[in-house]
Amino acid sequence: MSQETVATNQEALYQKSYFNRLGELGDLAPDAFKAFAQFDKVALAEGKLSRKLKELIAIAVAHTTGCPYCIEVHVKAAKTEGVTKEELSEVVLVATALKAGSAIAHGVNALNAYDEIQDEELYKQSYFNRLKEFSALNGDIFKAFVDFDTLSLKDNILSVKEKELIAVAVAHTTGCPYCIDIHTKGAKKAGVTKEELAESIFVATALKAGSAIAHSVNALNAYDD
Repeated sequence: MSQETVATNQEALYQKSYFNRLGELGDLAPDAFKAFAQFDKVALAEGKLSRKLKELIAIAVAHTTGCPYCIEVHVKAAKTEGVTKEELSEVVLVATALKAGSAIAHGVNALNAYDEIQDEELYKQSYFNRLKEFSALNGDIFKAFVDFDTLSLKDNILSVKEKELIAVAVAHTTGCPYCIDIHTKGAKKAGVTKEELAESIFVATALKAGSAIAHSVNALNAYDD
C-alpha cells in the first residue's frame, strides 16, 4: 500500500469497515452492550407497527441524526422488507421537512429573544403564533418552506398516517416541543392509536441511541491512534 493511500485512509473518518469494530464494545462493556442490543431488537420488532414501517421510521431518524452507519444498516434492512426507492425518497423528504421545521419553529424563540421578551418560560404554545411574522419578514422564502412542508406530508406513496408517525419520531429526535405537539395531534387525526404512537417513539429512541453507539467505532479509532 502506498503512503498516499495510507494517508487517505487516515483522513477518512467514516468507512464501512470501521463498523466491524462495534463488537468490541461487547467485550469492553458487556452488560450495557447486551442490554442495548436487546432493546434495539425489541424496538424494531413487529408490533402494532409493521417491520417495514419501523424501518422507514428508522431511516428518517438516521437521516436526522446524520449517522452514516445507521443509514447504511437500515436502508438495507428496509429493502429486505420490500421498501421501494420511491418510498425511501418520501421518507427522506419527510425527515428533511421535520428537521427544517424544527429550525423554523424555534424561530419564534429567536423573535422573543430579539424583542427582549421578559418571560421565564422558554416554550409556550402561544409563542408559536409568532411564526406567521416570518411571512411578513421574508414572505417568499417562508411560503416556499410552507409549500415544501405541506407537500412532503401529503398523502402519496406513503399515507398521511404513516408520514405523521414518521414525523412524530423525527420530532422526538430533534427535541422540538412545537413539532411534537403539532404532529402528535396530526397523527391522532390520521387515526394513529396511542400504542402505535408509543412504538414510533421507541424506534426513534433506539435510533438516537444507536447513532451514539455506532459512532463508538470512531472513538475506538481515535483512542487507538
